[in-house]
Amino acid sequence: MERRLQAFKFELQPNGEQVRNMRRFAGTCRFVYNKALALQKDNHETGNKFIGYVPMAADLPKWKRETGFDWIKDPPSQALQHALKDLEKAFKGFFEKRTDFPRFKKKGSGDSFRYPEPKQIKLDQANNRIFLPKLGWLKYRKSRDVLGEVRNATVSQSGGKWFVSIQTRRDVEIVPVATSAIGIDVGIARFAAMNDGSYIEPKNSFKTQIQRLAKYQRRMSKKVKFSANWKKAKAKVTQIHVDIGNVRKDFLHKYTHTLSKNHALVCVEDLQIKNMSKSSKGTAEKHGKKVAQK
Repeated sequence: MERRLQAFKFELQPNGEQVRNMRRFAGTCRFVYNKALALQKDNHETGNKFIGYVPMAADLPKWKRETGFDWIKDPPSQALQHALKDLEKAFKGFFEKRTDFPRFKKKGSGDSFRYPEPKQIKLDQANNRIFLPKLGWLKYRKSRDVLGEVRNATVSQSGGKWFVSIQTRRDVEIVPVATSAIGIDVGIARFAAMNDGSYIEPKNSFKTQIQRLAKYQRRMSKKVKFSANWKKAKAKVTQIHVDIGNVRKDFLHKYTHTLSKNHALVCVEDLQIKNMSKSSKGTAEKHGKKVAQK
């Protein structure tokens, strides 16, 4: 038996009031994240030690009592606390030299908030709805059954739509079928090369949409910024980017499923692809550094 954590993601069907609340909750979590990051950045630049989650979370009640910041009290407290945990996780990756220094979050990019306490979440699969604190019952588009015990729920926004990702935990009996092992070398010209000589060509979904994207970007540039028509054009550009991202996700899901289904052990080379081509960037007249080595 194996204890498995699995996420089930569904599109939400909220009413107008719930949409407004989700926007406010995501915005407040973003504000708390950025405020904490600003404090950590000043602290880092002055040479002081990193401020851990516990002392940073202790400042949350103080921020709520500050004049003009009463709205910080609106979202669930645990969602705000989890925003600070996300920041601590980002700094941990930076200290371990796995990621860059954390960046400030922008409105409309990765808007989300989490409910980490399972006791506060009620899932009614028979009626395709979920109860979340301070949001109430929300309908969702059910595409499959949620299996296991609910552990947490994350609400996120993408392409103007809201989604809920429900993480569950359950015991699964593993019956091994495949016994082979395979090694994967991730690259640039080829998405992945296997140690058996086979390889996977990259799925460049951006190139297939570049003309369509440029068309709507030109339309957007001719509109008065922040006008109603500009917002409509911006929504179209955003949807194209969402389509590009969905094609990439579908491509990755299909290949990873095939690899995991046909091999008992999968080994992947631990490289940062971004850094493999970073130093060789340049122009035809002035080449980048270490081009031959790349």
